[in-house]
Amino acid sequence: MAPDSKDEASAPELRYSGDDKYRADHVSDASLENADPTSRRMREAPPLIRDLTPEERAPLEKKLVAKIDFRLLPMLILMYLMNYLDRNNIAAARLAGLEDDLGLTGSQYLTCLSILFVGYLLMQVPSNLFLNKIGKPALYLPTVMIVWGVISAVTSEARSFGGLLAIRFFLGFVEAAYFPGCLFFLSSWYTRKELGFRIAILYSGSLASGAFSGLITAGITGNLDGARGIAAWRWLFIIEGVITVFIAMTAYFVLPNFPRTTSWLTEEERQLAIWRLDEDIGEDDWTGSQSQTFLHGMKLAFSDIKMWILMLLLFSFVASGTVTNLFPTVVETLGYGRINTLLLTVPPYVLGVITTFLNSWHADRTGERYFHITLPLIFAVAAFIIAATTTATAPRYLAMMLMVPGVYTGYVVALAWISNTIPRPPSKRAASLAAINAVSNCSSIYASYMYPPSAEPRFIVAMSVNCVMAFLAIASATTLRFLLVHLNKKLDRGEPVKGTVVYGGVPGEAAGKGFRFVL
Repeated sequence: MAPDSKDEASAPELRYSGDDKYRADHVSDASLENADPTSRRMREAPPLIRDLTPEERAPLEKKLVAKIDFRLLPMLILMYLMNYLDRNNIAAARLAGLEDDLGLTGSQYLTCLSILFVGYLLMQVPSNLFLNKIGKPALYLPTVMIVWGVISAVTSEARSFGGLLAIRFFLGFVEAAYFPGCLFFLSSWYTRKELGFRIAILYSGSLASGAFSGLITAGITGNLDGARGIAAWRWLFIIEGVITVFIAMTAYFVLPNFPRTTSWLTEEERQLAIWRLDEDIGEDDWTGSQSQTFLHGMKLAFSDIKMWILMLLLFSFVASGTVTNLFPTVVETLGYGRINTLLLTVPPYVLGVITTFLNSWHADRTGERYFHITLPLIFAVAAFIIAATTTATAPRYLAMMLMVPGVYTGYVVALAWISNTIPRPPSKRAASLAAINAVSNCSSIYASYMYPPSAEPRFIVAMSVNCVMAFLAIASATTLRFLLVHLNKKLDRGEPVKGTVVYGGVPGEAAGKGFRFVL
């Protein structure tokens, strides 16, 4: 609570007139101490939607959201599917002969897995702040996708441990731009009650890639191994890299930018798109590149205790789910052949997609986050315990079926909780999303070394660490919920909390009760 105390204690008392209109008083993280209630401007809806009744506005907003969904989600899902596929296809390539062909020995393969996340960690915060600055996601995201698609295809030309290591590092460095960029992108279009389900839809791309990876590798291994003198695992990287570049070229013509800078919205739709975000939080979102600064966004993010708790929560989530980085290797310990092993990796991811959709939909419908995050983790804990304590085939595959949905069903809700908890200003939100996602992936640097062949089939150390990390995620979520309850009580009493709407607000949710943190 230390970062908040100074601002809250020194804030001036805010007084309001009896005007019939609501005030949208936003307390800036940087300038709360200098708040001047007389200088705040009245906020009202833009001209084209100001006089709409709720009955007239509802169908317009429903049509707008459907239009946004259609233009954003299919392409973002497809792009993220390829992002995750290009990152993790090396696990399937191992079963197709990569390790033997390159003569990798000892922990060299595991090092190649881990090095990707070093580059991934380094680039996320700078990339998100740059995206927020330029305000051109329709240009930036497809461009970085083309670059990582080319790098992925070049993996087919690796001839040694050193070559593969260098390629994997640069692949992670470039891929780092995509996922945190997408989270920021979505939070610039959707309200808090809409965001969780949309992030779940986006993340379904990564879960689907786990299923597709097994199916694609099985097909390539069975039909293209040795074709034109090229090994199956090399074909895997070539084919997936080419597909990635093609999808990226298409994305240039499909993706929008931010609501203020998107050409395919009518003027009425543009005003409604901007205003509904304004009334949800009490402050306008991205208004122009001149208002976005790199260092200011980072300073605001790193001075907020909520960001650090969220970082621990997401780190624990990802650390408990690192088993997916080597999931084909874990499934291989069941003792089935190469093709059957690849096919057995599919059902856990299919189940994960289903449970993720249902859980996120219900979280958005009810406006609740905490229990939708923590309850699935209980199943993950049970799965890790079963996997570490038995060698029987049936219960171990049951554990594998529960690992993926147990972790990622709540994970996508936790991702939405970041934007719900740190909504404004956009530069702070961009820095927070990138920093949290970067640090959360640090676990992937060391996790690969917990799955050496000598630890098969139970991987006791790995499963024990995963279990502890799942418990830590539950503890972090509990801590954050207590903090947000405390801050909401302060808001109920009319006390200022930095980065929130202090009183009244604008029409809609903020008008009814002012900004409140989602629990």
